[in-house]
Amino acid sequence: MLKLARILAVAVTAILISIIGTIYAFIRFRHPSTVGIVARMYASMHKLVGLKVIYRPRPEFTQPAIYIANHQNNYDMLTIAGIVPPRTVTIGKKSLIWIPFFGLVYWATGNIFINREKRSSAISTMNKVGEIIRERQISIWMFPEGTRSRGRGLLPFKTGAFHTAIAAGVPIVPIVCSSLHNKVDLNRWDNGTVICESLEPIDASGYNRDNIKELIEKCHSIMAAKIADLDAEIAALDAKK
Repeated sequence: MLKLARILAVAVTAILISIIGTIYAFIRFRHPSTVGIVARMYASMHKLVGLKVIYRPRPEFTQPAIYIANHQNNYDMLTIAGIVPPRTVTIGKKSLIWIPFFGLVYWATGNIFINREKRSSAISTMNKVGEIIRERQISIWMFPEGTRSRGRGLLPFKTGAFHTAIAAGVPIVPIVCSSLHNKVDLNRWDNGTVICESLEPIDASGYNRDNIKELIEKCHSIMAAKIADLDAEIAALDAKK
């Protein structure tokens, strides 16, 4: 019964947020900070599924960057989405626009679409992203794994985010969330705590196409280590209960 009630509550709330977010987005049509505002609306639903989320942003860092985050499952919208910085938009596949309610708000808030099925189109779009970053002084949020990990740990990174950072001449800022796999049981009142944290910016200026793998490995190593630290912190919190 609790699970059914939660599913219904999340579905209704998500639709309402999508409608309100779309109206707000049209008022500030495609303003880059709208993405973070609407993302935090969605993230507020973590309470409906019995999660507590601790956010550790880095508000003192305000320059354009490529934000890279670990992509775990559908609960990312209720957790890590709440830490999207101001003036930051995301890159998503074109098919997202066809999702009822969500697709319209995703477009209206100013996110960037790519056609992943056509490699030439995707590459062309990514090349333009660097220009967009410089011209509009915005940041880009990306999931470098390219797909949800679903309990398989931090998956290997694709190169798009790193090529974009190098082309735009901006740093990379990792953002990580503690492990969510098998954490949420919709029939359980309290599903514990997760931590989402923004890490130190990583300078990408010394890298190019020849040594980009070193940059990718560096970012992956830093994020994997931090996720392990956060998981240990969560385990210690749970042990105190």
